[in-house]
Parts: sequence; structure tokens; C-alpha cells
Amino acid sequence: MSARPTPLRVLSRSDLADVPITPDAVVRAVEEAYLALAAGDSDNPRKLSVAHPDGWSVAYAMLGRDGRRRVVAMKTSYKFDPSHDRSTKRYYTTITLYDDATGMPIAMMDCARVGALRTPAVSALLVRETVRAGARSVLLIGTGTQGRNALPHLLAANPQLNRLMLYGTHPEGMKAVYDHLAAHHPQLELQTVADPREAAASADVVLATAGPGTKVALESADLAPGSTVVLVGYGLAPSTLADADRVVATSAEQMALTGTDMAGPDGTLRRVDTELPQILNRRSPGRTRDDERIFVYNSGLVLTDIAVAHALAERAIAEGRGTEVALWD
Repeated sequence: MSARPTPLRVLSRSDLADVPITPDAVVRAVEEAYLALAAGDSDNPRKLSVAHPDGWSVAYAMLGRDGRRRVVAMKTSYKFDPSHDRSTKRYYTTITLYDDATGMPIAMMDCARVGALRTPAVSALLVRETVRAGARSVLLIGTGTQGRNALPHLLAANPQLNRLMLYGTHPEGMKAVYDHLAAHHPQLELQTVADPREAAASADVVLATAGPGTKVALESADLAPGSTVVLVGYGLAPSTLADADRVVATSAEQMALTGTDMAGPDGTLRRVDTELPQILNRRSPGRTRDDERIFVYNSGLVLTDIAVAHALAERAIAEGRGTEVALWD
């Protein structure tokens, strides 16, 4: 008698779109994933990538094991973007989770919302660990998916930040940033700025989340003393890395793979001083002086995708969402 086929739960983008999860819960899940990695309980090998020689497309494959959640996962992403135009870009990303305690599949999921939540949560932790004492002001550059989710997650880990500034060029995206902030912090005001360089001169924190088509590229001379600048997408020039007093990354290895556009005139990347997992488990300080300017590179680690995907999958499956597919029948 043959064994009963193992079904695979498939969770689509629409299945996951409104699964309830708070910024606090996302930040907590991401921090737990980093601490497990720092303690040696998890594995996060370097991602693999292939790209079209003319820059038309890029694909990544990532494998990870979360030793505390007992989950193994594989994530893939593919972006086709020959003209750097939002209307024609194609981007597909999925993650498949397996229960490493039972050997059973948990779910195959669209990963769009996972990335939309994971990345700003990582930025929030990076800022929390590197921001100078007494910091209050933030400049957000960009109003795409990352820009829209940035502030609620940032404030979940940094509630003292209360002077919020936004630079964007897309009215729909700017409205979405305002709406997302109001949903979580209706008491806070968000100021739209016309000149990002002028705003950066007084910002304690700069979050650069713009897309590749942005015309903004802040130079190191534009930044305030003691500021923390976080590169998520685009909006910072290579001088902000080259001239920084301290460089922090989620992963130096990942920065070397995906941060080549920030290389200096000689084609080399500035050395990373410390990584977020080592900061979180107190092996290394995030900041050493109040007056140092810190450059932060936020690149994705699949372990943080696993943490957020697992949290979303548990909630979605508990609500009976998704479709079971007899993939191995």
C-alpha cells in the first residue's frame, strides 16, 4: 500500500495580502532570526545569482535553516527590468518552507509581502543600534513598496523619532506613505520636503529607499554630523560609504555581492566595520561616538525572510487560506 501523498499548501499574493501582523511582531521576528544566526543556531549561506550581461534581468536563489523555529526554506527571485520603468518591470519572488522537525512541507508562498515587511523591519533594527543619542529627525527618500512600509516599522523600534520628513516624486506613492503612517501613528505629522539635500543637513537618520530611476544621490557633504544613513534601494552616492566614519551591514558578504554600485573611484568597496548579528548579540558596538557618520547597508538575509514568512504562513493557514496542491502525487 502506497503512502498517502503529501499536499503542499500554496499561499498566493491575495491570500497573504491582508493577513494581520503588526510592525512590532515583524521587528521581533526579524530580531530573533538574527540572534539565532549570531548564536550559531541557524545557517544562512551566500546567495547565488545570475544576471543578463546587458542588465536586463537578474535572478537569485537563497537557502536557509532557522534552527530555533526548526524551519528550512528556499527563496527565489527573478526581476526583468530592461528600461527601469515601473510600468514594464516584472518581478517574481517565492519562498517554500519545510518543517525540519517533522519533515513535512509547510507552504509555498508568494514572497512580495514578506519582503515588503522584512526589509523595513531590518532597517528599524539597524537604526536602533546605530542612531546617536538624542536623535529625533528622519528623512525618508522614496515612496515605493519599501518607502510605504518604512516609517511604521522604524517607529516600532525607535519611538523617540518624531520629526518625520519625506521626499518623493510620485503623488500616489506619497499618499500611500502618509496613509500607512496614519494607520499606525495617527498623532504624528509627516512633512513633505522639496529639497532632499537641504533636509538631509538636519536629519539624524536618512532612509534611502528610492527606485533605480531616482535623480537623488546624496553626497557625504550633504549629511549631518552624527547621522545614520541606511541604503535600502537608491538615493545615496558612493561618497556616503567612502567617507563614512563607520560602516555597518546586515552581511558584509551580501554587500560585496549586491553593493557593487557603491564602489569608489578605484572600483573597490569600503570595508565593513561590523554586522548586525554581532551588534545584536553585543559582540560589537553599533556606534562608538555620537559625532560619527554611519553608513548602513541593508541587504536581505534569507533567515529574515523565513522568520516573517513563517509568521504569515502560520496565521494564514490557521484561517484556512491558500490551496492544497498534490504536487508529489
